[in-house]
Amino acid sequence: MTPMYEFEHGRRERAFLAGLILPGLPRPVVEEHLDELERLVDTAGAEVVGRGVQERQKPEPATLVGRGFLRRLAEQCEDQGVDSLVFDEDLTASQVRNIEREVPGSVKVLDRAAIILDIFAQNARSRETQTQVELAQLSYLLPRLTRRWRHLSRQAGGIGTRGVGETQLEIDRRLINRRMAQLRGKLAVIERDRRVRRDRRGDLPTVAIVGYTNAGKSSLFRRLTRAEVLVEDKLFATLDPRARRVALGEDLTAVLTDTVGFIRKLPHDLVAPFRSTLEEATVADLVLHVVDASHPCSEEHLRVGREVLDGLGVERERTLVVRNKIDLLGAGYTGADARRLRSVAVSAVTGEAIADLKSAIRTILLSAPDVAILRVPLEEAELVRRAVSLPHQLARRFDDESVELAMRVDPKYLIEAGLDNYRVDHWGAVGEEGGT
Repeated sequence: MTPMYEFEHGRRERAFLAGLILPGLPRPVVEEHLDELERLVDTAGAEVVGRGVQERQKPEPATLVGRGFLRRLAEQCEDQGVDSLVFDEDLTASQVRNIEREVPGSVKVLDRAAIILDIFAQNARSRETQTQVELAQLSYLLPRLTRRWRHLSRQAGGIGTRGVGETQLEIDRRLINRRMAQLRGKLAVIERDRRVRRDRRGDLPTVAIVGYTNAGKSSLFRRLTRAEVLVEDKLFATLDPRARRVALGEDLTAVLTDTVGFIRKLPHDLVAPFRSTLEEATVADLVLHVVDASHPCSEEHLRVGREVLDGLGVERERTLVVRNKIDLLGAGYTGADARRLRSVAVSAVTGEAIADLKSAIRTILLSAPDVAILRVPLEEAELVRRAVSLPHQLARRFDDESVELAMRVDPKYLIEAGLDNYRVDHWGAVGEEGGT
């Protein structure tokens, strides 16, 4: 994959976008996809100078788009001094090779996956993320080697070179496969270390933040944890996984983890290496699915995220939709349209409704099937002493008459302590202020 770089004298690389309209896919949807691709290209460091869209009944196997349309693209690339022709669809190695024959020789032919990989390579900071990105790049590159080594695909002839030998292409494939095996080994060690860190969290419940890229996950993470993390209005501005403790009130503390953002048409070469990072969501007690409520395609972004979560095996019952950026929607927004789902509408920037979000998280975590809720009258001093000494406590609060405890404890311990009769159905069961 050829990355995008700033050219000499500060000139940005010039890119031209190409899209395809197929039956059942309206033009406005394709244009919106190209708008997102333009943001990706801009994030990668290039300037978009134009775009072209073709309507077809089905993709052309050899070149994705028709030959006539491709010739027009080639003319526009030459007229506008384009450096990269970027397609919104994934291209096969043969399609790239055939398109390269039609466009000027100086023009790189890229697809959406190549742009996303380039952004990931720019933003990878930690050892784990750099390993994941390199593995993704090599996975993407391996089937596309043929176009890079056409000039070296023949075996050398002459004395001393006859025999089986190896072509340059075969050598490169072998080296890449060897490097990929090394990277997978490194990732296995990193994943083992992550599991150890996860086990050290003990009884603390875990909450994972997921969502479409640029939905405000980092802003929400910073708002909830008060951690100093990078927040930028860019796609995939942050990739490195983070974990911080967050106080949810009523003596309940959880571990909040951030994950890599989703995007439509996320390349499989990226999903596989980053699966270990995304799997933080599979083991979390609760998943916060963050959606940019101000985005015109927020429902599609929600659908894309759900597809990824469904693929990871995250149950809908374990998910809370967080509709973020309501500060951009004006004073009239109430979030009523979001109540079709279990969701909360907030603004991570202004802090609006963050208290409601914490309350919702607290309620869900303390309503989990493996959490026992006890309410013991303060007049039963011995029982109170036994209750507060039980292990695996998550939350505790007192009022004038009783103590309420939430814990992950084997029911047999409650029976042995004589506390089984003091179990209540849910946190705040007697209806005091703050109850559910």
